[in-house]
Amino acid sequence: MDLLNTLVEKGLRREPPTREEALAVLATSDDELLDVVAAAGKVRRQWFGRRVKLNYLVNLKSGLCPEDCSYCSQRLGSKAEILKYTWLKPDEASRAAAAGVAGGAKRVCLVASGRGPTDRDVERVGRTIEAIKEQNEGVEVCACLGLLSDGQAERLREAGADAYNHNLNTSEATYGGITKTHTYADRVDTVQKAHAAGLSACSGLIAGMGEADEDLVDVVYALRELGSDSVPVNFLIPFEGTPLAKEWNLTPQRCLRILAMVRFVCPDVEVRIAGGREVHLRSMQPLALHIANSIFLGDYLTSEGQAGQADLDMIADAGFEVEGTGTPTLPAHRADALAAAGGGCGSGAPAESGAGCGSHAGAPAESGAGCGSHSGGGCGPCGGHAPVPEPAEAPTAEAVPGGARTDLVAVRRRGAGTDLAPNA
Repeated sequence: MDLLNTLVEKGLRREPPTREEALAVLATSDDELLDVVAAAGKVRRQWFGRRVKLNYLVNLKSGLCPEDCSYCSQRLGSKAEILKYTWLKPDEASRAAAAGVAGGAKRVCLVASGRGPTDRDVERVGRTIEAIKEQNEGVEVCACLGLLSDGQAERLREAGADAYNHNLNTSEATYGGITKTHTYADRVDTVQKAHAAGLSACSGLIAGMGEADEDLVDVVYALRELGSDSVPVNFLIPFEGTPLAKEWNLTPQRCLRILAMVRFVCPDVEVRIAGGREVHLRSMQPLALHIANSIFLGDYLTSEGQAGQADLDMIADAGFEVEGTGTPTLPAHRADALAAAGGGCGSGAPAESGAGCGSHAGAPAESGAGCGSHSGGGCGPCGGHAPVPEPAEAPTAEAVPGGARTDLVAVRRRGAGTDLAPNA
């Protein structure tokens, strides 16, 4: 297929496809799907080998967000039955992070719901970052606290943060239909602030909100232009109690085509499969590893993922290996650029190692999401352990046209801060 040969050649040269070529990837047929995956896999292996970076979410503050993001279970007015709690203490967050690191996570993503942090919040998160790094040698820390004010990114960098996550989520043209309480420009501004402070920029998208192919292509090109080192790709989890509860627009094949398009547009950055992979990719998750080089380990913010051990088994069975803390994530040319800009994880890695820093995730979360924007929850309330409510009865697959596996959507009840072990 001439299109795929062209895309591979461009990806190996770090040259982006044209917008028309990116749209053509999304328009390929199911009969061509394995060819698309194989082509994207060639680009992935060129820059990342067969390594898979593991990331672990710690939800510092869950629910009660004043923003109205339609995809988010923590939004203003959400009826989703998620756990709600205020800030975890630094030692509680550090213990939660240690569980993920013990499972192989290289990066810990600290997420807090809300419009953005106060200066006091930044100080609190700074103490949490210091506690995590004192107890977990070599771990990367990414913060995801919402919209940043002037000087806050620099303070997080001084406290030891390696990266900052804030997702664009969708195209500028459609953003106003998803959120009214802040703008697309606000999100771009926060990513730029993080980048200017020397933090590795982590910014991604949410697919499945009813957007057109053009919107997906637009947001991915915008992420490339912003210089995001990590692009988390979230697949909407349609939570009951949110405005997008009935948006079941994705198939496993569609998800793979979206991931491949992202890889072709951003050939040498960390592409992370974030929230919603279990719900939408299902048994085709291992194929996605041939495109993306990063995943979240275990649970998300307000939804349960598959058990952490199942993630590790999947990686091994598919012939991949977990990326160690001593191995840089990004290719050397990106790591060197990050170091020259003043920092980021992995910036001190030798060029011959072939990589640099990773990046983290973001996204408003729960879209099904990653460490991202504002979203879901999972840890226990600050100051103690939360009681574990009985899970609501899951709807059946027949409840949604097209056979969508709504029975896989589970509100998070387990995890750090509760009476259950993380990724139990």
